[in-house]
Amino acid sequence: MQTPVQAVLFLGIIPALILLYISLKNYEGYYKDKIIFLTFLVGIISGVISAVIRILIWPLQLAIIFIIMFAFLEQLIKTIVLNLGRFQFKKETTIYGLSLGLGFGSAFTPFLIISLSNISNETNLYYLALVVLGSIGFILFHGASGAFIGYGIFSGKMSKFLFITILLQIPFNFLNFLADLSKIYSFQNFAIFQAGLVIFGLIFFIYVVKKIMPQILSQKDRRKRSK
Repeated sequence: MQTPVQAVLFLGIIPALILLYISLKNYEGYYKDKIIFLTFLVGIISGVISAVIRILIWPLQLAIIFIIMFAFLEQLIKTIVLNLGRFQFKKETTIYGLSLGLGFGSAFTPFLIISLSNISNETNLYYLALVVLGSIGFILFHGASGAFIGYGIFSGKMSKFLFITILLQIPFNFLNFLADLSKIYSFQNFAIFQAGLVIFGLIFFIYVVKKIMPQILSQKDRRKRSK
């Protein structure tokens, strides 16, 4: 099954945009639509680059490099973008980090699908559905990590928040590594690891949206949001 990247890219972009729309509720006036669009687009582009690098390095079967190096690389990419002069020490950087991260995570969907299709010419539709499910975990995790790093840059604690996101991504990458191994040998285990990616990403995303992002709101807006 040969699936063009362009045809499946929207499978990642659509849920990412839905999450962005839901998450930005009650944050009107704290961001500019133009910058939201630009950071989301930059996230997609940088996510594609990261995904391509993953595909190129994966045949080497270097699990340690895959798990640790990519945790550092992918979070560093977000940090470099969000640490530009115009974003430093600004509360809206948290929101732009969310947009950047969701765009970044959405770019992985087509590459995960293509990676599965390369196993055989007749990819099982159940495996394909599980890959799409697991890609939601990527979107959730990278969206949350982008906002988390953005808040760290706003609060002047960039190094601390970057280090935490790297530590969090190591077990996330390990789950993905196990999923890649199991998709060839065990459908049941593959399903478990794909679900694990979603659960991991969802927990982190909920924490960031509920506990981290509201800290940029004024007291008045916090009270309105809690109603």
